[in-house]
Amino acid sequence: MKKLGRLCVITDTSIQKKYTHFQIALMAIKGGVDILQFRDKHMGTAEMIDTAIQIRRLCNKKGVTFLVNDRVDIALVSGADGVHLGKDDIPISEARRLLGSRKIIGGTAHSVNEAVLCEKNGADYIGFGHIYPTFSKLKPEKPKGVNYLRRVVQAVNVPVIAIGGIGVSNIEEVMKSGVHGVAVIGSVVKSKDPANTVRDIREKIYAF
Repeated sequence: MKKLGRLCVITDTSIQKKYTHFQIALMAIKGGVDILQFRDKHMGTAEMIDTAIQIRRLCNKKGVTFLVNDRVDIALVSGADGVHLGKDDIPISEARRLLGSRKIIGGTAHSVNEAVLCEKNGADYIGFGHIYPTFSKLKPEKPKGVNYLRRVVQAVNVPVIAIGGIGVSNIEEVMKSGVHGVAVIGSVVKSKDPANTVRDIREKIYAF
């Protein structure tokens, strides 16, 4: 299994229309991203496969870990390094059976209990959030904040990746929680210079 890096950029074409998934991947890699997660809730399966294969080739060339959001089938066909799963997706245990022990499987959690359950079910890391208010996704719950994040970090033995409203201005506060790393969407894809924003966030993460 690939080593889990500390900065993940999630591609998104619903909150912005300026860049394609592949263009976001290119800029994120230029900025020094560790993990690239391809996420699209509306694209057809055939187009998703094509896009995933293109991004996977790019990531392989640059030594970046490539994950697919939600779709175990797309991860399998494209040869991705793994998947990130929410609680309404295929169960983590089933994904592990399909993908094998060498692939990375991340699980989404919104509470300490959910994080503990993800770990118990075999997740390699926990994606926890949202930490701050975010407009990248409709969120019915209130932001969790860094104090709650700290509790999650202490409750599990696998790496925790924080997500939700994280950018250059608050990254240091997030990292002080003891979290392994962060996943960013809006702060990068809506930036005037995505590559530079990734570079700035990365610098602050690796200062810890």
